[in-house]
Amino acid sequence: MNFQGSRRRGEDGIAMVIDFLLSNARLVLGVGGAAMLGIATLAVKRLIERAGRAADDEKVEQKMAESWEELSLVSASPTLIKKGIEGVVMKHVAKAARQQKADLCQQPQTSPPEVVPKVESKSKRLQLCVLTLQERLQQYYHTRAALAPGEIQRAQSLALDICTEIQGFLHSRLPDMPLGEMNLGGSLLDDLQVVSADHACLLVPLQLEASLWRLVPGEETLLTHPLHWMVRRVNLEYFPRGRSYWDRYLVGGYLSAEAVVNMFSKAVMETINWPSISSTLDCLVRPVLGGPDLKLEIRPLDEFGAESGDEPLFISMLPLLREGDVVLSAQTELTAPWVNAWHLSLYPWENQRLSQLDTADGGHRRQTLKILKAVCRLNPALRPLEAAPLSNLILHLSDGESDWSESSLHARFQQCITELIGYLENGALHSYFKPAVNLLSGLSEDQVDQMGFMLYCAVTEPEILLI
Repeated sequence: MNFQGSRRRGEDGIAMVIDFLLSNARLVLGVGGAAMLGIATLAVKRLIERAGRAADDEKVEQKMAESWEELSLVSASPTLIKKGIEGVVMKHVAKAARQQKADLCQQPQTSPPEVVPKVESKSKRLQLCVLTLQERLQQYYHTRAALAPGEIQRAQSLALDICTEIQGFLHSRLPDMPLGEMNLGGSLLDDLQVVSADHACLLVPLQLEASLWRLVPGEETLLTHPLHWMVRRVNLEYFPRGRSYWDRYLVGGYLSAEAVVNMFSKAVMETINWPSISSTLDCLVRPVLGGPDLKLEIRPLDEFGAESGDEPLFISMLPLLREGDVVLSAQTELTAPWVNAWHLSLYPWENQRLSQLDTADGGHRRQTLKILKAVCRLNPALRPLEAAPLSNLILHLSDGESDWSESSLHARFQQCITELIGYLENGALHSYFKPAVNLLSGLSEDQVDQMGFMLYCAVTEPEILLI
């Protein structure tokens, strides 16, 4: 009883220090300082566990030495030293650890009666830690990241039914509108969707006359943004305005992406009889109005015709232009406030490059990407990291790392964490195909702090990302 009481007092002392430090970490310390506290916290936690299990003073000294070796990680990073707070943290940790050591040295030498429960507890801990990181990653991929083929097929089938209904409506309502064949695209079609099949992309290709329109790269426009292209109306002296169907959506001599989106919003989202389509497809289909994008929400119904508890499927309708390998999409949420700008989609290039690399060497880059996407989606601190930065992270890493075999999955995963920390510290992750584009520019300082804190902790304990 004396041993348990003294041990509890030591733990309370350390807990008070840790609670005080962590409660104020991200407010005043930023990425490096908060990350340092995370590492120090993990090390102190191990110190308590190891010291608490020691049976005599000699073992206490040995276990504490091991834990202080882990605390040396705190002073290993030049970035953290620059923060100027290392001494403060180490002072508090050392004070709490000395109290813990003094309490443990007062324990009685006789063995407590609960020796057997301790052995049982140790065996349970060993059972929980029996999986290696490689095995944990494989387990995480199959249970959390990868989708069941049946789930993918159901979502694709439902999205194709909606696609057929919309295309039939447009052909009958606006027969003179020059549109290509509508089809599905995005991560659901390319087997890159993770966690759940809850969103799909419906591609609506617009057909432009090659002699009347010219796609202008973003670098050649007044916007000078590599991803913000414009579509100029040309040869007006020979083919005056009105010769092309899309002339009615001109703004200042350019085809306006915003005008096109507004047209589809009125012609499709606000006009189609969605209750009738819902009864035909045995599900509830309704447009998501009020946002900048064209989106539908589909909810499955139970046998009584009421909404079931299953997750809804969201389908985004995406007008786009194609010319060679260039794909421009009307995504006003990405190009605002420029009403004439079209977004250059790098997704087809990134996906094609990943597939080519995996095919060439039998690698598992796409599997690594799916694990990273699932980790970010299920972790609130990492949720602001979207698919594009993660894809480009792997593409950059592939330039210097050739071993992407299945047996090296754990090494590449840890390497991705380290590389991502470096990009966050620099505040920039440049696009693989458009180096002038910073894929981290949309993150706030607070989001970077939270992500940095989580990733720094994952350097020594990568399993915390797989919970």
